[in-house]
Order: sequence, then C-alpha cells, then structure tokens
Amino acid sequence: MSDRTAPDPLLLALGDAYRPYFTATTLSGQAAADALGQNPTDFHALDVLERSGPLTTGALAARIGLTQSATTRLVDRLVRNGWARRVPDPDDRRRVGVEAVPLAPQQVRDSLGPVREHIGAVLAAFTPDELRVLQRYFELAAPALHEAAAQTRNPGRPATPSP
Repeated sequence: MSDRTAPDPLLLALGDAYRPYFTATTLSGQAAADALGQNPTDFHALDVLERSGPLTTGALAARIGLTQSATTRLVDRLVRNGWARRVPDPDDRRRVGVEAVPLAPQQVRDSLGPVREHIGAVLAAFTPDELRVLQRYFELAAPALHEAAAQTRNPGRPATPSP
C-alpha cells in the first residue's frame, strides 16, 4: 500500500486554471511591449526599473534573470531608444546605475491600458475580502516564483524558504 495521498482536487483545479492565466499574462505583456516598439525582455526590464528606481546593471541582471553582459546590451538599447538613462551612483562615483526616464513609466502604464480595463472588470466581481486574498497570494507568490526561477537556473542552489 502506498503512503502517498491523492492530490487535493482544489489544488489540481487551481493548477489547471493557472496555466492558461500564465499564458494570457505573457501574451498581454508581449502585446504591451509591441505597442511600445519593444521586445518583451526590454519591457520587463523597464517595468523593474520603474518599480525599483535606479539599479546597477548587475542588480538589474539579477532581477530579470539575464547575464550581466546581456543586461549591458539591454541597457544600451533602452538608453539609445530614450527609455532609460545612466545615472551616477550617489555613494560611489565609480559606479553607474540606470533608471527609467520620467516619461517612460506613464508610457508603460498607457500600453497596459487594455489590460487594466479588462482586469478591472474582472476584479469588480470580487468582494473586498476576496481581493485581500488575491493581494496576499500575489505578495507571497512573487518571491516564491523568483526563488523557483533561481533554482531552475542553478539546480545545485540551496532553496531559500518562501514566507
């Protein structure tokens, strides 16, 4: 007899619902990037810069999962195309960071307008308590997904427990 218990049907259903959701979020991000004339990786990097403020190329590379050399080329594209600028590190004159230009965050938000409209209609069907559950899920799931990505890229890496 096996010690394994049957998978929870609700968890299986959540997994089944997540896969098309993940595909849809990827496609909507690609569409927003296309609307700005960017590739999805550059769009993602710009979103990270908007949320974090200035970062060194190494810190940006770590957050978006690229090598430092690939991120340097990405930053060069963002700067050349007017989406970002290089800024001196206030604590170390030898270091340079990169930040989104002031207009870029608004342009990114505008490109996501259709997403905001459609998801807003979906969220309107939820109660405040249900929205708090969703918020909690996103707050806990994002670090878990970052850790899973890091472990996938570096299989020997020890796991860092998620909250």
